[in-house]
Amino acid sequence: QVLDTRDVQVFKVTVNGQDAKFVFGEKHSFKGAPLEITLPFELRRGQEAVVEISFESSPKSSALQWFTPEQTSGKKHPFLFSQCQVEWI
Repeated sequence: QVLDTRDVQVFKVTVNGQDAKFVFGEKHSFKGAPLEITLPFELRRGQEAVVEISFESSPKSSALQWFTPEQTSGKKHPFLFSQCQVEWI
């Protein structure tokens, strides 16, 4: 599995609670670098896989933007924009 990244530090990846191996591919000047994840098991047809990534962004991480809870309509949870798409945290 390959995900797009830019200016993030990844500490750990798990799939369905199992540790997964991961590496960053070659960095591109404005596209960032691919994060290549190796699943720790063979995925069967119809099987659900929950991928959890422990990471830290940096001020240079232009693809990640946060709203604080106070900036959201419900005022309870932070809000993350990723790759111009909304992700609920």
